[in-house]
Amino acid sequence: MINNILRGLIYFVVLVLIQVLILNNIHFLRIATPFLYLYFILKMAVGTSRMNVIFLSFLIGLVIDMFSNTSGMHAAACTFVGFIRQWLIFFFMGKDLPEDMSPSYRTFGYGGFLRYTSAFVVIHHIALFAIESLTFFDSLFLAIRIGASAITTILLISAIEALNIGVQKGGD
Repeated sequence: MINNILRGLIYFVVLVLIQVLILNNIHFLRIATPFLYLYFILKMAVGTSRMNVIFLSFLIGLVIDMFSNTSGMHAAACTFVGFIRQWLIFFFMGKDLPEDMSPSYRTFGYGGFLRYTSAFVVIHHIALFAIESLTFFDSLFLAIRIGASAITTILLISAIEALNIGVQKGGD
C-alpha cells in the first residue's frame, strides 16, 4: 500500500516536471504538443475508487494549469477522462479484473493497452481542445491539432510503457 502511494507520488511529480519543463515547449509544426502527464491517470490501479481517480485527475490537471497558465482547461479535461476511465477499462477489458492491477502492456496485452490508451487520449484531447477553442469555426484545424497531438501523446506513452516493461523484465 505505502509502495503504491510512493510510486504514484513519484509518477505525479516526475510527469508534471517533464510536462511543464520540456513538453509544453514542444510544438511539432506548431500543431502537436504531447501530453505525457496523462500517463499518471492511465496507470492508476483498476480498483482505485472513482472519487479518488476523479480527484487525482483534477489535481494533476490543476497543477499543469497552474504551471502552464491555462486557466482550468487541463483540469476540466482531466476530470472528464477521470470520470469515464473506469467505463473505458470495462469496455476494452471487461469487468472481471483484479482490483490491484495497473493497466500496462503486461496486464492488458499490447493491443488492449493501446486501444485503452488511444481512446483515453483522443477523448481527453477532444475535450481539451474544444475547451481551448470554444468554437468549431475552424473545425479542420481543430481536428488536425487533436489528431496530431493525440498521435504524439500515444506514441510517447507507448514508448514510456515499453521502457517501463523493459525495466521490470530486467529487474526480474
